[in-house]
Amino acid sequence: MAPEPITVSVTRRVDPERAKEVAAWARAGQDLLSASPGYLGSGWVRPDPTSPEWHMLFRFADAASLARWQESPERAWWVASALGMVEHDAEEHRTGIEGWFDTPSTVEVINSGASAPPRWKQMVSIFVAFFPLSLLANWALGPLTHDWSLVFRVLITVVLVTPVMTYLAMPLVTRALRPWLTR
Repeated sequence: MAPEPITVSVTRRVDPERAKEVAAWARAGQDLLSASPGYLGSGWVRPDPTSPEWHMLFRFADAASLARWQESPERAWWVASALGMVEHDAEEHRTGIEGWFDTPSTVEVINSGASAPPRWKQMVSIFVAFFPLSLLANWALGPLTHDWSLVFRVLITVVLVTPVMTYLAMPLVTRALRPWLTR
């Protein structure tokens, strides 16, 4: 199995009065990140313009590329250059679609890196996985559920298809379509 891309979510606390300085620091970090082998993109997210919490998201092609960045002298210098301005809070590593469900109320992205594929490409990717799974589930469950009400037939289909979509179908489809999605 091919190495899976990994997204890192880092939460940092920032004095709101130093937001302009930290924004410049964040852009410098993104410049350093973008030169790292395996780098796929990054961005800063703030839940509110006055919030002391800043969330940095960055993505690498695989865990080895991420490890090289985290152990690099460039990263050590960059992190050290923010002492007194930025306080490190939490870090999460994610490999699936978990981040889809962590939406803040408002978003400010400073100098975002690689962007997501256009919505129509995302829709096609979901359709490629969802249609055959839905068709298969309806065909397989039809003889068992034909006399059930529509609500319960749809409910059982969704309950069975959603985990397959999340953990199997979408990772396979997005991996297979990655060159087209990122073009």
